[in-house]
Amino acid sequence: MTTATALPVTGVRAHARITAAPDGRGGTALPLRSGEGPFAVRRTRSADPSRARVTLVGAMSAPLGGDRLAIETRVRAGAALRVDGSAATLALPGRTADPAHWDVWLQVGEGGLLHWLPEPLISVCGSELRQRIRAELAPGARLVLRDEQVLGRAGEGPGRLTSRLTVRYAGRPLLDQQLDFGPGAPGWDDGAVLGGHRAVGQLLVVDPGLGDEPEQSRLLGETAAVTPLAGPGVLVTAVAQDALRLRRVLDEALTFTSW
Repeated sequence: MTTATALPVTGVRAHARITAAPDGRGGTALPLRSGEGPFAVRRTRSADPSRARVTLVGAMSAPLGGDRLAIETRVRAGAALRVDGSAATLALPGRTADPAHWDVWLQVGEGGLLHWLPEPLISVCGSELRQRIRAELAPGARLVLRDEQVLGRAGEGPGRLTSRLTVRYAGRPLLDQQLDFGPGAPGWDDGAVLGGHRAVGQLLVVDPGLGDEPEQSRLLGETAAVTPLAGPGVLVTAVAQDALRLRRVLDEALTFTSW
């Protein structure tokens, strides 16, 4: 009699890589653009001919429990790149109880520019995701980074979501913060944190020109705040009832400021 042996359940391992470099004609080339698993990396039309644009398209459902996904983006000195997404990303439960991991690594060379503008991440009930975004910026580099999370689908509670954002500029720490939401996270829904809101986001702008006219800490409406950083950077943090209202707040933050 043959005894069946259960195979271990593991998640997907996948990596996407993007490199932008000056093309020698005043524009930006993409010498490396690769993706596997859930990552389809598409070059799309840019409104600015000097900047390249890449859109991340989901090729399969991910991240699920146990998945380990990574995106690595390099913008070489003098290049300009916009990275966006075609749709929201859903963090879903998987066949394993292990958390999913989503790592984003950004590097911008001297005089380079990166707009990192993905669509929101939705933490689905029963999921557990650990997201890590790391940015390494050379002197003179510029970065506009938007990070949005929606806690649960309509009519559902959220999963567990831990997100850490670390930024270094010219070899020095500029920002290092961690957010922790959902079941098991202490105090995440208290009045001093989300206060019942289900969408939370941040907009980070790093630009050497900010040092000429330093920003002041202030409120933007009732649910957003501007925080100047100890360096050439400003952080806007916002909460809202849903993803649409959150996007509106963050878009207005760019429109009504001097950045």
